[in-house]
Amino acid sequence: MSLKARINDDMKAAMRAREAERLGTVRLLLAAIKQREVDERIELDDAGITAVIDKMIKQRKDSISQFEQAGRDDLVAKEKAELDVLVAYMPAQLSDAEVAAEVQKAVTESGAAGPQDMGKVMGLVKARLAGRADMTAVSALVKAALAPK
Repeated sequence: MSLKARINDDMKAAMRAREAERLGTVRLLLAAIKQREVDERIELDDAGITAVIDKMIKQRKDSISQFEQAGRDDLVAKEKAELDVLVAYMPAQLSDAEVAAEVQKAVTESGAAGPQDMGKVMGLVKARLAGRADMTAVSALVKAALAPK
């Protein structure tokens, strides 16, 4: 079953179960997917849908930090509930050791010699780890691996 079909099935299940918050989040996700498909005039595959979900997760995390600073606990709870629904659609996250191993493998494969080759390494790593690791942490690992010793 494709990810899009799973999301549609979850929307129907949320409607039947009268889960208003879950339904709202799933509808937001479907709207974001549809918007990207219309904008780019393509049919998104699972990787494209995962990218949309990842973007929405980043937005929720940013909103949570902003709302916490403003002392808006009601909005923090709402955003965290949406975040929980969205995270369920992401592939299993890799451990820190697995991410570090992928970074070292990409550095070796690309023949990177220093910080100037970060783009090459990130290109390889991003393709392999998309949706399965936090790219901010991956970027820090790549930077550390390429730092002059």
